[in-house]
Amino acid sequence: MDLNDFRAWHTLLLLIIFVALWVWAWSKKRKQPFNEAANLPFADSEQDRQTIEKDHLS
Repeated sequence: MDLNDFRAWHTLLLLIIFVALWVWAWSKKRKQPFNEAANLPFADSEQDRQTIEKDHLS
């Protein structure tokens, strides 16, 4: 086994890992957790808005 064989197997291994991660990320089981994570920056906005409105009414 020479260096070029090692490079070929390494490339093939990385391709398999990439495809496996892509399938995992786009699977339907992961959609809900990813959507929740995507909306985390906006989670406090609603609470902050309600607090500000409450303070204005007082």
